Amino acid sequence: MINDPPVLESLSTRYELLVANISDYAIYMLDTGGRISSWNAGAQRFNGISEREALGTHFSRFHTPEDREAGLPQQALATALREGRYEAEVWRVRKDGTRFWASVVIDPIFTHEGEHVGFANITRDITERKQAEEALRESEQRFRLLVQGVIDYAIYMLSPEGLITNWNLGAERIKGYAPEEVLGTHYRRFFTEPDRASGVPERALEIAAREGRYESEGWRVRKDGTQFWAHAVVDALYDDDGSLLGFAKVTRDNTEQRKAQESLEQARAALFQAQKMESIGQLTGGVAHDFNNLLAVVSNGIDILRTAPTQEASARVLDSMRRAVDRGASLTQQLLAFARQQPLAPSVHQLNRLVNGFEGVLRRAAGPLMRFEMDLDPHLRPASIDEARFEAALLNLVVNARDAMPEGGTLEVTTRNVTLAENQAGALPAGDYVRVSVADTGSGMSEEVRQRAFEPFYTTKEVGKGTGLGLSQVYGFMAQSGGAVTIDTEIGKGTTVNLYLPALEGALPEVRSMRGGREERVLIVEDDPLVMESARELFQSMGYSTVHASDAADALRTLQRDGEFDVLFSDVMMPNGMSGLDLAREVRKGYPAIKIILASGFPQADEEFSIVGKPYRLADLARQLRMG
Repeated sequence: MINDPPVLESLSTRYELLVANISDYAIYMLDTGGRISSWNAGAQRFNGISEREALGTHFSRFHTPEDREAGLPQQALATALREGRYEAEVWRVRKDGTRFWASVVIDPIFTHEGEHVGFANITRDITERKQAEEALRESEQRFRLLVQGVIDYAIYMLSPEGLITNWNLGAERIKGYAPEEVLGTHYRRFFTEPDRASGVPERALEIAAREGRYESEGWRVRKDGTQFWAHAVVDALYDDDGSLLGFAKVTRDNTEQRKAQESLEQARAALFQAQKMESIGQLTGGVAHDFNNLLAVVSNGIDILRTAPTQEASARVLDSMRRAVDRGASLTQQLLAFARQQPLAPSVHQLNRLVNGFEGVLRRAAGPLMRFEMDLDPHLRPASIDEARFEAALLNLVVNARDAMPEGGTLEVTTRNVTLAENQAGALPAGDYVRVSVADTGSGMSEEVRQRAFEPFYTTKEVGKGTGLGLSQVYGFMAQSGGAVTIDTEIGKGTTVNLYLPALEGALPEVRSMRGGREERVLIVEDDPLVMESARELFQSMGYSTVHASDAADALRTLQRDGEFDVLFSDVMMPNGMSGLDLAREVRKGYPAIKIILASGFPQADEEFSIVGKPYRLADLARQLRMG
């Protein structure tokens, strides 16, 4: 039976043992006056007082002096008796005088008859929790003070929907809104109307939620309607479970920095233009000198040919005139490149073939005093390059090498497969490259000259002997081609200029041969009779039958009468309103089988059609005709 006295006595004993051995809580009994009548192990551990010392003493001994002076122990018992419970977090004092932060619960105890016989006191040491909470509170307070004290940045929080949930002084200063004006509103109000219409605010939050961060610069709008250039960062905030809590938004007014940058860029542009105009003046002498020499070669050659010299002399004269024209074309390209960057028309080549095909020109450019040598790697890998620009760069390097050896010497062109480490050749990444080198045994360069060798208009030659554009053009061309150029030199021991191009895998595409059978026909569209005659001679020398049209309309009429043409060759610049590009598009629609080649005196590239630059050579036309 549950009311059996031995059973009750057993339960009472067990409860006493349980309470007595609890060490994480101080659990003890008080009489009606507040004197201690029982004491457990937890009480002894927290307060540092043994049971013998504690029994019969008033529980106020554990209160701080200020609490005892204020009568808090008596108030606690009165509250427990009146309300049935007293609970508080307060400081308590150990035997050694140290204090700990305690959670205290006091419950009144009554008999079954309702007689008040005392109190049950349960105390727990929560000092560590108190310290952690205090540290967190101080940290949060410092953070709030920090954020609120920042006035150079607008720092505020957004809900997952983009509603503003707090607002710092920097936001108020930069945007002009007081907190009560913006809290609870959508942050899209700060964007310009075009940005709002295109959904920029919402897209920023989507990206931040997906990627964790969104950063941008753009115009923002203040309360008064004025705009400022802002640098903004949106960071997504997540809880421990990965749920989106909202966003942290930081914005800075960079208007002054933007204005300063624009002013700096304008100043740089003005300085560059001034330097460019000054350079043009320096350029004039060299260009005039070079062109006068070229015109003299051509003019003298014409006079000589008119005298009907021997066949051998005529061949020499024609060769000199050809070199003068090549030099004039190269100089023209340099001048055009000075005015605007030339687009490239790269294709895959085995560079040994290009060098071999250009060997005759290089040998003539080197001159009779030079010992001209070539050492070409027979296993050279292919590379992507603009053939005409590559030949011009190679010729430029050979001429420079020749000029460095006025008394003669050895000039060598070599090709090699090389593997470069990181930054071994300028800023090129590590990898496999094809290297073309032009080496001379000339005077070499000082370190100062080597450092400035690629500067536009910088030259060590006499006034009127060079434009200073050559090496800068080589440098720009190689950079455009994804490669680099370096110079190895030593005073008195010569110079080696190295061209590096990324090596490609695989075999080169086959070059299509001329078709057999009937004689192929080309329609030449050119309004200048002299140029037309020259083009006609070139095509006929390759075995083509030629038909001439003076403009685009004439060409279309010719095609309507007779569409049996294999090639259309037209100048881009045409009279009477219809350009060569317009004509090419019409021909492609009506006669898709006709191969189209255009010629232009200005450097340009076109994705639709093949374009050769003027003055073009037989090799230029043959190369375009062989391409698929």
